[in-house]
Amino acid sequence: MKICIGLSGGVDSSVAAYLLKKAGYDVFALFMQNWHDTTGTLHGDCEWEEDRFVAEMVARKIGIPFYFVDLSKEYRQRVVDYMFDEYSKGRTPNPDVLCNREIKFDAFLKCAQKLGADYVATGHYCRKDEITGPDGKPVYRIFAGSDPNKDQSYFLCQLTQAQLSRAMFPIGDLEKPEVRRIAHEADLPSADKKDSQGICFVGKVDLPTFLQQKLLPEEGNVVEVYDAYFQDNAQYRFIHDTLLSLKNDPLSGDVQMITDYISENRSLKVNDPVHEHPIEGDPANEGGCSGQSPFSEEKIKALSDDDLMRLSAPVRYDIKFETETYRSGKKHVNKTRYRENPYGKIVGRHDGAQFYTIGQRKGLNIGGHKDSVFVIETDIPSNTIYVGEGHAHKGLSRSCLRIAPEDVHWIREDIPMTTGEIRRYRVRIRYRQPLQDAALIMRSNGLYILFDTPQRGITPGQFAVWYDRDEMVGSGVIF
Repeated sequence: MKICIGLSGGVDSSVAAYLLKKAGYDVFALFMQNWHDTTGTLHGDCEWEEDRFVAEMVARKIGIPFYFVDLSKEYRQRVVDYMFDEYSKGRTPNPDVLCNREIKFDAFLKCAQKLGADYVATGHYCRKDEITGPDGKPVYRIFAGSDPNKDQSYFLCQLTQAQLSRAMFPIGDLEKPEVRRIAHEADLPSADKKDSQGICFVGKVDLPTFLQQKLLPEEGNVVEVYDAYFQDNAQYRFIHDTLLSLKNDPLSGDVQMITDYISENRSLKVNDPVHEHPIEGDPANEGGCSGQSPFSEEKIKALSDDDLMRLSAPVRYDIKFETETYRSGKKHVNKTRYRENPYGKIVGRHDGAQFYTIGQRKGLNIGGHKDSVFVIETDIPSNTIYVGEGHAHKGLSRSCLRIAPEDVHWIREDIPMTTGEIRRYRVRIRYRQPLQDAALIMRSNGLYILFDTPQRGITPGQFAVWYDRDEMVGSGVIF
């Protein structure tokens, strides 16, 4: 069996190569260059050249052939151009997910096969196995990595059965410290190399500068939204009243509208650790969920498609500001100012709404607030950014999202949901987010994910990924 290891120059792929060679496989290394332009990168020129140099030394140390391939054309067309297009629409793509689907396990895989490879191996922290389906054919399953702090299954959420059939993940059962230990014992040149950061194969970037290669800056207003807006907003009231009506016991108290956690490892509740649930989930519950749903399945089934569509829609902000003329100074010079508005205030300017994403707090340059200020919506047509103060701002939390029918992807092609079906899974909406209990609701106009508790920063363009205990079952692009 001939295996191609995607050798990046990092410690993870290096140890993967070492373990394969040690196990007696016929292994060769293939380094891919996917990016030439250094515009917006924060680590200077020619970072890929250093990675290639280290990768070549690793291959020499292990004693395996080393090859090089330039896939920059494919990467630009299938990953970077998609990024630019999504940002121009006010959506936030995940290039790492696209890189795995379109490059590592497609263009790179085909190149490896031309060199005689039967499988492609990578240094991802995830696990794979094979079972026999009802039709007697093999079904490939992918699981979270054994190291809960390094699980990278999320980035592989768009792989197909055909791609998984040719994939290997040699370090999926290891934890990061063990990988470092193996690298040191084997005296691999990458043993102390820091983990890569930023966009896959591009590196850490100044995003606005990077995007300005194709997206032109344009000044617009930053509008802070006050709490009073939600009190009078019909959509917010609809969401609240609908969620309340879905509760198993509507008389047990009000429905939760604001998320408990404020980051991937912090909660608004005192002494409430976010990572308290094990990665494999609770086998006593459907999908490994940590608890029972607060919502009635029968009541959810009774909702119309239009009701679900509206429930999944975010609150939109349309705050009008009127001007007034006033006299200022000893000479009574006429000046213009905005009249006070109970719903919000213009608090700054920005260089382009397409350069920002929901949940972002850095780079806004807005002072005079006690708590952090977050982006809660980017309105591309009006080139307006709406922001809110504090982790508990109503605009940061949502309980339901929708995935368009064409964007629903089942890794487990043998167990897709049928129209009208409801299942319980654990879901994450971004990498490293603790898995969240949720109900998946399949309808003719899309797949809806109704979380047991509100989620912070649900972002169109990102991927929602669902797990049955520690098995990754499917994914889809958030609408």
